[in-house]
Amino acid sequence: MNREMLNRKAKEYLNDLCFNIPTRRVGSQGNRDATRFFREEMDRYGLSTKTQSFDCIDMRLGEIHLRSGNREFEAFISPYSTACDVNAPLTCASTIGELESIQPEGKILLLHGEIAKEQLMPKNFVFYNPAVHQRIYALLESKKPAAVVTATSKNPDAVGAIYPFPMIEDGDFHIPTAYMTDIEGKKLLAHDGEIVTLTMDTARIPSRGENVVAKTGRGTDRRMVICAHIDAKEGTPGALDNASGVTILMLLAHLLQDYQGRLGVELVALNGEEYYSAPGQMAYLKENEGQYGSILLAVNLDDIGYFKDRTAYSLYGVPDALAGIIRNVFSGREGFLEGSAWYQSDHGIFITNGIPAMAVTEESFTELLAKITHSEKDIPDIVDSKKLVENAFALCDLIIALNQEAGKTGC
Repeated sequence: MNREMLNRKAKEYLNDLCFNIPTRRVGSQGNRDATRFFREEMDRYGLSTKTQSFDCIDMRLGEIHLRSGNREFEAFISPYSTACDVNAPLTCASTIGELESIQPEGKILLLHGEIAKEQLMPKNFVFYNPAVHQRIYALLESKKPAAVVTATSKNPDAVGAIYPFPMIEDGDFHIPTAYMTDIEGKKLLAHDGEIVTLTMDTARIPSRGENVVAKTGRGTDRRMVICAHIDAKEGTPGALDNASGVTILMLLAHLLQDYQGRLGVELVALNGEEYYSAPGQMAYLKENEGQYGSILLAVNLDDIGYFKDRTAYSLYGVPDALAGIIRNVFSGREGFLEGSAWYQSDHGIFITNGIPAMAVTEESFTELLAKITHSEKDIPDIVDSKKLVENAFALCDLIIALNQEAGKTGC
């Protein structure tokens, strides 16, 4: 299939994932539609597919009202929060020390300033969980406020372009939680000690999700894994994050229709990178437990195709000989460069398990995170579909090169 035909397919895939499927948040019908669409495309081009199912929760977010007397404040329901209807005094804390010293039981607690500077990692997130975050959770649960309101500022390094951001986004935390801007938080702070009313109409909905693993090639003892997360944050079309990565996998399936190499190849739509407990990633690791040594290289695709910049690849724990092959394939290609290390995506699950990994993203990843990621601006119009095609060809060439090396060495 030539590049022009693949370019048309890339545009169709992006539109299907971003517009024809209404949402890709984990647990939603749209998310299940997306994984079914991916599986059908893999089947269409002759790859062997299987699914890895997992339990999750979907959410319904209704109306929120936060008032003090006749004054209403703009606030938002934190994702996966429980519902509430509370009329109680307001108490406030801006540091962990202040939180330790107050008695917020039965009250509405406003967290602002230093303590609310960053999003807390979910309570049971296994890959990265700072002790200070766990301390805040422990204090909140032991002190039993009736509800928590967090006032947050801009923090693009951690949460992308979202402002305000929910300090707490965790289905394992059971205290009702809302969030607002730091500016609105200062207005609410003036009502410290007064009676405040908070009502939130929201629900957690038990659901299911799945990864899709598509395989090709004759090899079972040595394999290359190429993955992209198929889920997206609520409220964003998720073109760069990460319909573009999933599109590259589907384009690669076109190119691998006749592949019969000794090196096994897995194209994996992982599900849950944007979800509080990374359930798809955990399901993938569990199914592969004891088999990590068979993975020659894991490649993660995320935030690829921005029309302004070049594609950047980075290597993690890759042996020198393997790194040399990768650089030989990518270094001579126009529009590619070796970029800086970053860890905010699914290649992290391979790195932490000692598997050689490669991440592929944009040269301007940091800028995209600050201005576009997780926002309504992340639409197909900012994606250069031709770049996705070139990434698919580059990965196909890498598969061929690694397959040839496997044949030489008997790996």
